[in-house]
Amino acid sequence: MFQLLRTVGLRAFSMASETYTSGTHSAAFVTCPNDTVARDLARGIVEKKLAACVNIVPAIKSVYEWQGKIEEDNEVLLMIKTRSSKVPALAEYVRSNHPYEVAEVISLPIDQGNPPYLKWIGDIVPE
Repeated sequence: MFQLLRTVGLRAFSMASETYTSGTHSAAFVTCPNDTVARDLARGIVEKKLAACVNIVPAIKSVYEWQGKIEEDNEVLLMIKTRSSKVPALAEYVRSNHPYEVAEVISLPIDQGNPPYLKWIGDIVPE
């Protein structure tokens, strides 16, 4: 029982003592035409330390205007967790390796989250 209480107490202390500055990290989003492109981009992004993690979300439907016409396509979404300072390099990597003429790369600052997870992002992605 003592060990369980000690573990819970240490975990609570650890989470409370972690500090995170809002906006240090970002979640970026990239759409891809298919799973192969998505996997190749995701692997390259993580290998180049442009992000700590890339989630591949299959089977999204995108509706958008392109060259004066309303288009509707099946796509794959990448959810990318990185340092905000890495977003420009991430965008450049995507533009250089993506088949779309205009690749979607948007990011939102992460305001809050699980402190150990946010620390992990910082540990994996160098400044």
